[in-house]
Formats: sequence, structure tokens, C-alpha cells
Amino acid sequence: MKLFKDIEKINQTHLLTWQNDALRAFSTKMKDREYHFPCIPATQSFSLGHLRYGFVGHPESKQTSIELAGLLKEFTINCKDYGKYTTLIIFFETPQNLITNSTVEDFELLFWNQLSNLNKLDEKDWPSHIPQNPSEHEWEYCFHGEQYFMYCATPKHEERKSRYFPYMMMAITPRWVLQKFNKNERYAKKIKEQVRERIKKYDNISTHSALNSYGNIDNHEWKQYFLRGDDTELPKCPFLRSLIDKED
Repeated sequence: MKLFKDIEKINQTHLLTWQNDALRAFSTKMKDREYHFPCIPATQSFSLGHLRYGFVGHPESKQTSIELAGLLKEFTINCKDYGKYTTLIIFFETPQNLITNSTVEDFELLFWNQLSNLNKLDEKDWPSHIPQNPSEHEWEYCFHGEQYFMYCATPKHEERKSRYFPYMMMAITPRWVLQKFNKNERYAKKIKEQVRERIKKYDNISTHSALNSYGNIDNHEWKQYFLRGDDTELPKCPFLRSLIDKED
């Protein structure tokens, strides 16, 4: 498995049909001038060539977790050379029968299973300054010593378009990228307000109540990683169980 850089210059002859299709769909979403993708920093990162891309297998497979761990480790080691807006985009092979026979909640389970498996494959200890309990407002996902914000999109998010993609997809953003963005408080506040307004126009349903900002007392990062197609949410973070299992 390897990371790809410029989506427009990737040699498509070396890719599988579904991989080429995923790249085209992502490029179209980022460049759409009529229906603007809500996350402005994401579209900037795409335009600047700061994004990195990777392909992994079926989201139900444990082998896929191994592939994901390898790509994320490589990204973690080199991410500060990729640009100030860098994010790792992961496309999962998502066959039509899985899409047809699954719900948003089924993909939610697959997402958390991948994060749990990824944690078991992590070669480094969980950072000591980050709480291990997701219910604490300073908790966030970590891998290979790096703090990350996780985003998942699926083919079943038909109404919440900001979380829709024809393949299961993860966008993994280092915390330092978000910290740099937030340094200019006035600019960051303005962009966040624009993003919220874009979400209202982009989605066919109301903005999910879990959306918040890292560090706020009432914020829980894990709730924002996977937003359901309605305003419901899991009562407890599934990842807590995986941390306990790893310690055992």
C-alpha cells in the first residue's frame, strides 16, 4: 500500500476501477462550484495539493485494518512535510452488496471497529497528556503518538450530504493542523461560521447537535467522528472498550 499525492497526476492505469471512480468522485466533490463542499479548509487543502490519499480493502476485513495502520503510520511520520492543511484521505473498497444491505448504523459499527483494530496495531503508547476516557472533553483519537480528528463519510448518508460519499471514506486530520488554523482567532471564527452556513445549505436535514469545538467543556470529539443520518447518537463511545481490551 502507498500514499498518493496529486489526485490529478495519479497514473490511473495502475489503479483498480473502483479506485479511479473514488478519486473522480472526490475530485468532483471538492471542485463543485455550484454545491460548495462545506469544509472550506478541506477544499483549500485539495487545491494546494496538501492532501494525501490511500486505498484499503473491504471495511469488514481485519486485513484492511493492517493496511490502514501502515498508511497512517507513514502519514504520521511525514505529515509535517505535506503542508499546513494536510489530511489523509482513505478510501475503502465498498462493494454494492454491502451498500445495499447496510444502514448508516451498520457503517458506524464498521468505522468504530476499524478505529479499535487500528489502536491494537499501534506501535506507540497512547500519549500521556491525552485522556484515555472519551467522555472527557480533551480526549481525541491518537495513533503513533499523533493526535487526530477523524471524519467518516458513507454511501448511506443520503440526506446528510456533508457525510456522503459513494465509498466508505475517512479523512484523518492532525491536531497540529487544526491548532495552526485556530491561531488566527478572528479568521478561524469567520471560516467556522461560513462552514456552518454551508452545511445548512448542503445537507437536506438540520445540522447535527454533536458538532462542537475541541476543548469546550461540553464537547466530545468522538461524537463528531461519525454523524448519523438523523440527530441521534451512540450513548457511549465504542472505543473505550478497545482501550480496556488493549490494557488487559
